[in-house]
Formats: sequence, structure tokens, C-alpha cells
Amino acid sequence: MDGIRLIVGLGNPGPEHARTRHNAGFRFVDALVAREGERFRVDGKLFGEVAKVRIAGHEAWLLKPATFMNLSGKSVLAALRFWKIEPEQALLVHDELDLPPGVARLKFDGGHGGQNGLRDTMRLLGHGRFHRLRIGIGHPGHKDRVTGWVLGRPSPEDDILIGRAIDDALDVLPLVMQGDYMDAMTRLHTNRT
Repeated sequence: MDGIRLIVGLGNPGPEHARTRHNAGFRFVDALVAREGERFRVDGKLFGEVAKVRIAGHEAWLLKPATFMNLSGKSVLAALRFWKIEPEQALLVHDELDLPPGVARLKFDGGHGGQNGLRDTMRLLGHGRFHRLRIGIGHPGHKDRVTGWVLGRPSPEDDILIGRAIDDALDVLPLVMQGDYMDAMTRLHTNRT
């Protein structure tokens, strides 16, 4: 199995969503593009913005769906088909309610955990066999407060912690690109909390 060939940042388009918790995935790919000195460009046939980067000698496409979160699968599926990439070669980066701010975790396969971008992608693929990078945003404490929480902006302290988790994840990305998932997980999961 090849390493990762597609990295998708999940989020909602538009300036009003730019720094919300739900846009942790966009924030990750934006940081990656900036780090690599590249830029996103709009690609209508893929329903999003795309860029290409080379990390640890491996090329990967980056995608930011222009659909809203609950329709992310349309863009993800279009990119997989267009670039002839298997779902197992994709990394979807998303906000994670079940992890505290400052924590990032890698995972392969599994359910969607209520994350609407994953839910839509899995509905269209018919499975969840792709890699995920879960960026912790914390939980508001009650399920009735989740929507406002994910669509809201984090506190300054949480914002710093989310940024730190993104930096930690970017630091292990070369291992992920090479297919060294266990090593990447070990380093990321034993990092500062």
C-alpha cells in the first residue's frame, strides 16, 4: 500500500466560518500549504480548492471542499475518482469533539462519531476505510450545545492549543506520507497533552 496521496481538510467555506472549531481541518491544510510555500486554487469539477505539495519525497494533493461540511463527500469522492486515488490513500483531517484542545490523533477506519463531513463521505463511499487526523476541540458538556460549540470560535487559550495540535500533526506528517503510520501515531500520541 502506498502512503497518503490525498489530504482533505474538512470545514465550512466562507469568512464567517474561518476560525470556528469546526474548521480545524481547513486550518490544518492551510498551515500545510503555507509551510510548503504553495497556494490553493479553485477547481470547480472537484467542488473545492486544491493544491499540490511534496512532503518527504512524496507528492500529495490537498483538498478543501467548497461544499458545506454535511456535503463534503461529494468533493472527496470527485477528487478520489479524478486523481484515481484509493480511499485507503486518503487522509481526512477534521475537528474531534471527543479529544481536548491540544490533542491530535491518527486513526484508520471506524465510524463517523457524529462528524458530518465523515458521515457524508462514508455514505457515498459505502465504508470508512480511510485515514483520519482528528484535531481535538473539546466537548461543551451536553449534546444540546454541540452545534453552537462546533460552529463557534474557541477561547484564546483553546485556539492556541488547537494550533499546537496542528503543529504537532504537521511534524509527524512526513512519517504518514511514507506509510510509517505506527511510528507517526506513537510520536503524535505520546506528545504533550
